[in-house]
Amino acid sequence: MTASFKWILQLHKDVPKAARFYKQGLDFTINVCTLRWAELESGPLKLALMHSSSEVAGQKGYSSLLSFTVTDINKSVSKLMALGAELDGPIKYEVHGKVASMRCIDGHMLGLYEPA
Repeated sequence: MTASFKWILQLHKDVPKAARFYKQGLDFTINVCTLRWAELESGPLKLALMHSSSEVAGQKGYSSLLSFTVTDINKSVSKLMALGAELDGPIKYEVHGKVASMRCIDGHMLGLYEPA
């Protein structure tokens, strides 16, 4: 099983404003932009922006989230937990696929996504 890199995700108080910042300041292409979610890219780099409350987005200790597409989320979660990661909430079963959030051994967030 091979994981492929999906995107870097950042939490923002104002997603459209952040999307404009990256578009205007760094020439990112905006592929999707709503009040809660944006997907941007610049060459091979894919950046996702997600709305978060002002308390969370400005809180220290939050960093970018690495998100990976996997072929079997249950197997990936089990493997990462065996290596010391912790599941941060339950695996969610969404219309578009399964998603899970995990904290790696240093506390950084990892997102896993298994397409439907």
